[in-house]
Amino acid sequence: MTRRKKVTLRMIADRLGVTVHTVSKALRGLPGMSESTRREISEAARELGYRTKAQAAGLSAEQIPWPGAGKPRRFALLMTGEAPFHHLQVEGLHQRLHELGHVLTTVVLPKPLQTESGLLEWMERSGLLFLDGLFLPPGLPEWMELALVRLPLPVVMINYPPDGSLADSVIWDVQHAVHLSLNQMYEEGHRRILFVGDTRTQRGFRLRWQAFLDACQRLGLPMSPDEHVTGPPGTGTDWLNSLTAKLADGGYTAVLCALNRDVTWAAVALERAGLTVPGHVSLIGTDHEAHPAYPGLTRPVLLVREAAERAAELMLRRIGSPLLPFEHVRLRGGAFFRGETLGPPPRESRQLAGGREG
Repeated sequence: MTRRKKVTLRMIADRLGVTVHTVSKALRGLPGMSESTRREISEAARELGYRTKAQAAGLSAEQIPWPGAGKPRRFALLMTGEAPFHHLQVEGLHQRLHELGHVLTTVVLPKPLQTESGLLEWMERSGLLFLDGLFLPPGLPEWMELALVRLPLPVVMINYPPDGSLADSVIWDVQHAVHLSLNQMYEEGHRRILFVGDTRTQRGFRLRWQAFLDACQRLGLPMSPDEHVTGPPGTGTDWLNSLTAKLADGGYTAVLCALNRDVTWAAVALERAGLTVPGHVSLIGTDHEAHPAYPGLTRPVLLVREAAERAAELMLRRIGSPLLPFEHVRLRGGAFFRGETLGPPPRESRQLAGGREG
């Protein structure tokens, strides 16, 4: 059996054309270099399989099996279709599992599945029940999630877990992202902020809305839930007309959109109302990725890939220590992409902000 060659700081330095001292500083988190250089060194170290003593101690403390401890394990990410953020999840899972010596496959569930019995029959035929564990991303029907977490094999959800379920889970914290967004708008001087987005069909949507209500209360902003546009977008001309009217007549100086599709409709409504961004109305989105048609959209940076990497660690921890309590992890980030769609409210709106109530 061939013994794996030990990775050294010199190997990382030679690969990048920097000094060993620079590599050491970067991996220890010491100041004195740009974040881009630090990131490049960190990524090279990961690719080569280098671990600092602190990282090795972290694996032991988390009870995550060491690379090479036992046979490579096989896992699958189950999806109902291709979502914009799935590639980030696949990248995060694949990288972390590969670093730890394991294999990931992606599986798209067939559309005809409607019952738990049909799901289990299909999984048995497909050999999925013989894998070492399953990852469940957002977008699966709740009945399917509940059926999958009851299976006698490890399951980690990359999502907010259903109420009453017993499974490890990790998610990028959309509630925190909404609070960050409201803070940004408030600091710019906005006091009349309109929420646009579905608040019913998925747990993440409901949590965005609840976070918006909580942030408004925390900041002392006027708040009347019925005034906001909280139905699924594009449900006919009445929906768009209602949004256009609110923007034209409601005195709002900023709009918080839950998803990129809401940004698209808000942009249409703003144009119909004769309003410009950010001259008349500022706009922030809280979706997982940049808007393809509006790359300058201001938005919080959600840790989608990082959540997938953490999901891989939770999976291996569960396999290594099956009796540990289940965990729900929410990853918070402070990064905010300050694009071209956020600015101060118009002067007349600032003068009226204290006298308008919602």
